[in-house]
Amino acid sequence: MAAERLVVIGGDAAGMSAASQARRFRGPDELDIVAFERGHFTSYSACGIPYWVGGDVGQRDDLIARTPEEHRERAIDLRMRTEVTEIDVAGQRVRAVDRDSGEASWTGYDKLVIATGARPVRPELPGMDAAGVHGVQTLGDGQALLDSLDRAPGRRAVVVGAGYIGVEMAEAMLKRGFEVTVLNRGPQPMSTLDPDMGRLVHEAMDGMGITTVSGAEVTGVRTGPDGRVTAVTTDGETYPADVVVLGIGVTPETALAGAAGLPLGSHGGLLTDPSMRVMGHQNIWAGGDCVEVLDLVSGRLRHIALGTHANKHGQVIGANVGGGYGTFPGVVGTAVSKVCDLEIARTGLREKDAEAVGLRFVTATVKSTGRAGYYPGARPMTVKMLAEYRTGRLLGVQIVGREGAAKRVDIAAVALTARMTVDQVTALDLGYAPPFSPVWDPVLVAARKVNAAVREAGSA
Repeated sequence: MAAERLVVIGGDAAGMSAASQARRFRGPDELDIVAFERGHFTSYSACGIPYWVGGDVGQRDDLIARTPEEHRERAIDLRMRTEVTEIDVAGQRVRAVDRDSGEASWTGYDKLVIATGARPVRPELPGMDAAGVHGVQTLGDGQALLDSLDRAPGRRAVVVGAGYIGVEMAEAMLKRGFEVTVLNRGPQPMSTLDPDMGRLVHEAMDGMGITTVSGAEVTGVRTGPDGRVTAVTTDGETYPADVVVLGIGVTPETALAGAAGLPLGSHGGLLTDPSMRVMGHQNIWAGGDCVEVLDLVSGRLRHIALGTHANKHGQVIGANVGGGYGTFPGVVGTAVSKVCDLEIARTGLREKDAEAVGLRFVTATVKSTGRAGYYPGARPMTVKMLAEYRTGRLLGVQIVGREGAAKRVDIAAVALTARMTVDQVTALDLGYAPPFSPVWDPVLVAARKVNAAVREAGSA
């Protein structure tokens, strides 16, 4: 009996996790695995690129978890620099083009995994394709940026966008000795936070020497006679630049899937069931940054591009393709980041998220420290918590602070997943010792305060 063939499109976290997991379930005599990757690298940490650019990670290869050769040693036919340009769903085959030779060929499949990832948002504005303007999504992008920094005629960097990538790249540019300006069209940096918490990030960035301009709508990029960027323009100002980094965000890379008639959601991501099987297609799965996932708090679908989810998706897909069973239940929207020594974390819903799904809520914001106030090195942190009006169900938490602040968000992530009330959160048995926490952890203090607001709402 001939082996089934699994074809994987995309050689990073979700795709190669799926291939590797499927191989654990079924050997080469049962399952033939062919994977296509259009770039030069596989199985790497895109999240680590800002820290490589900034010098915290010494070498590019430190970000690579598994090389193409290592995948091939596991009997995975991995074809690098080969881009899938068409999916023939009815014929169960894909068309792939060798990006170096231009040679095209069709490969049939019994089962297909789509893991095409996401692409950086690059506005269609004058000069955005100029030399010295960089999106940062792949290792190749990171290398191109580093090469560009070496060629930069001056030391002025402009970062467009103040989300996770934007603030992380601002830190990287600062560490490289550049004068950094961040242009953000929103009212505050980190739009994944409520504006009052984003203001804390803004103030901290200013204190680090990073100029952050809010309400800045970029209109284009100016270039010199050599075609290299010289400035970024907004509707009212011009900001000189020797290098520009785009940190506007990403969008699902689903043009290939959409052209094949596969179902896409409102955010542009592929739609799957809990087994990560594409809706309406028995033998096609999808995972990673190209899919939409269920938000367990709001009950809505959303697009979240994170390597943590991508690897989990791959594990689930590989188990199901290989004959086992797995599901991905959804997310609560947990994310952490940093800019220099400032830690930023969020999980669950912001105020506008809760309003968008029709939830009534109460909030509380507390200021505390990461250690007992009398213990050396105690640093401040601010915790904001949202709870559902009257029921007290925890809806979201945001944290901005110094050492020890960000990972406290994991307490809230677990509580959100368990659908706990803030009253239940106040009773959690968290670890305490003066070097690690005040006697009342800041998350518990916030829970107590918002719980009081819930009770007041209930008695109204």
